[in-house]
Amino acid sequence: MTKDYTKYTIDDLIEKAKVYIQDEDNLNLIRRAYDYAALKHQGQYRKSGEAYIFHPLCTSLILTTVYADTDTICAGLLHDVIEDCDVTKQELEEEFNPDIARLVDGVSKISKMRFSTENEALVEYYKKIIVGMSEDVRVIIIKLADRLHNMRTLWALPKEKQKIKAKEVLEILAPIAHHLGIHKIKSELEDLSLRYLKPDVFYDIAEKLNTTKLERDNSVNEMINEVSNMLKEHNIKFDIKGRSKSIYSIYKKMERGKKFSELYDLLALRILVDTEQECYTTLGIIHSKFKPMPKRFKDYIAMPKVNGYQSLHTTIFGVDGQIFEVQIRTKSMDEIAENGVAAHWAYKEKRNLAETSKNSTEAKLQFFKSIMELDVEKMSSEEFVNSVKDEILNDNIYVFTPKGDIFELPNGSTPIDFAYKIHTAVGDTMVGAIVNNMIVPLDYKLKNNDIVKIITNRNSSPSKEWLTIVKTTQAKNKIKNFFTKSEKEIYIERGKDSLEKELRKKKIPYQEFLSDENIESLLNSTKCADLDEFYLSIGNNKFSASYVVNLINKQPQEQELIPINPVKIKDNEADIIVNGIDKIKVNISNCCSPVPGDEIIGYISKNNGITVHRINCPNVDRLEDRMIPVSWSENPKSKYITSLLITTKKDDRALLEIMQKANASTISIYNIKTLSRTDNVIYEVDIRVNNLERLNNFIRDLNQLKYVENIERTMR
Repeated sequence: MTKDYTKYTIDDLIEKAKVYIQDEDNLNLIRRAYDYAALKHQGQYRKSGEAYIFHPLCTSLILTTVYADTDTICAGLLHDVIEDCDVTKQELEEEFNPDIARLVDGVSKISKMRFSTENEALVEYYKKIIVGMSEDVRVIIIKLADRLHNMRTLWALPKEKQKIKAKEVLEILAPIAHHLGIHKIKSELEDLSLRYLKPDVFYDIAEKLNTTKLERDNSVNEMINEVSNMLKEHNIKFDIKGRSKSIYSIYKKMERGKKFSELYDLLALRILVDTEQECYTTLGIIHSKFKPMPKRFKDYIAMPKVNGYQSLHTTIFGVDGQIFEVQIRTKSMDEIAENGVAAHWAYKEKRNLAETSKNSTEAKLQFFKSIMELDVEKMSSEEFVNSVKDEILNDNIYVFTPKGDIFELPNGSTPIDFAYKIHTAVGDTMVGAIVNNMIVPLDYKLKNNDIVKIITNRNSSPSKEWLTIVKTTQAKNKIKNFFTKSEKEIYIERGKDSLEKELRKKKIPYQEFLSDENIESLLNSTKCADLDEFYLSIGNNKFSASYVVNLINKQPQEQELIPINPVKIKDNEADIIVNGIDKIKVNISNCCSPVPGDEIIGYISKNNGITVHRINCPNVDRLEDRMIPVSWSENPKSKYITSLLITTKKDDRALLEIMQKANASTISIYNIKTLSRTDNVIYEVDIRVNNLERLNNFIRDLNQLKYVENIERTMR
């Protein structure tokens, strides 16, 4: 299917923009943005048949109808070049300016989002994150204009895709346009969506409107003449016009049970005056002749809607008893009613308002972000206030996967939080993260719009230190669950070992003791649900092994042990022997970070037990008076953090290969910092390691990498 799309040109766009943009440099910038976009999109075509440049051109033409500013129009022309033409944000900054580049980048990120309208909760979630992730309201306005043009050419897609796109617009994007007060775009989006979602309903209403059009036009013209004469008599300057009701708004009223013949506001007038006082004067003049319908008057001037809309609404019995809805407002109120927050930039272009005006608009956007989900008409005052407080206090960021899926996280979240948000298995096996194509440490604080790739290794597992890093309760619970499960498995194994030793001591065959009959008896006696719980009870000292053996052998039973708190599996004190002292608090020093296998010495602190240092630690000399001999136990159970300074040649692959070597050595990287980026790169890498032998093997493996020039353990 082909059409002639040559009727729109850059000259048409410039003429539309000239209505409110007079600065010649700004108009030249728009033309330059068009030329750049046309060059980048050269050879690309849309499914509707036209050259691709037609789409950004039409998007920007739509933007001029809401008086978008110069940067926004330029970004409209360029809005697909990052996504479709391999252009970078930095290139746009250099070619145009940082604001245009930021707007285009913002639209690109929203475009990568994959929406779902499967349930109401998801719809509300997506509306929230689109607004939440747009630091500049103009990003949303460009996206709305972009989608409006796509809806105008939706006929080019298969029917199933038409319905998916239409539903997405109706449930997610049109409500955002409404909350931002952009009536022009919102109304057309709704009508086009209804056309593809329910074509029978759409065309039925359209036919009824056409059938009654002549009659309605005659009534409206007669009413316009009556009201015009009255206002002229009172020397009020005004503009007056008939206002058509959108097909979608008629459909919504009919959906609530109204018949087409019962709709009062198909006949409508809009009156524009100069001042707020004249709005009320005009209302009084009209009511003096035409009787108002009870309970149909609304004063949105004294009490504006949350999106800034102001107007007086009244419904009257007009000429020949016809019912008319009348809206009365000033010209500036009308501009805001039609264009919403976009109207600000029209004023900026035409009147060069001070920066404070922009700040005021941005403050309003923040308010929209907080209340856009609230159905004000269905809420009590108290509910509304509480909900607004909750939204304002809920400081969240929005983070992407490389595929464009988006996740909402609390501000201050780390890559670990993000990994567990994706899936428990991703969090449990993560070994690193790449944010915006740069490897970052696990305690990196994610920022709004970050693109995060999680690196996993199926042989890796969480670290308990993560509990001090993560922000979200969800991540903390999943890490705790992992260790609860891991420690449970250790206790079960310990219980099995204890039982086997007791049976060997009493020369009872293991299989004979655990016959089906005996198992049932043991589980009943110990009130355990299964064998795992039975072994767990022995392993954590709830019951002794000799006690449970005697349950079967019917020998005099020893007293059942009183349940005690489970023994800590990983405990520094058990790993370090302090000569001549039992059960004393032991700490590992941060200055030299010893690991099992290092020669160590202890320092007796005043209030904090024994602090363990490496024997060659520089701090040991000045602590000589209070030193005490310490040593490692034969089988240390814990892993210990130590730091390496790794000097490499400048190469983006170096850090990734360091992380891969760590994974292969089953060493956990706890934190990474980049200390220098001159001719070489120096990384400070904190790792968790079992012992000195494992550490030395890791260092040897790293030295085999061609990028690595030097490795040393840090001493602070």
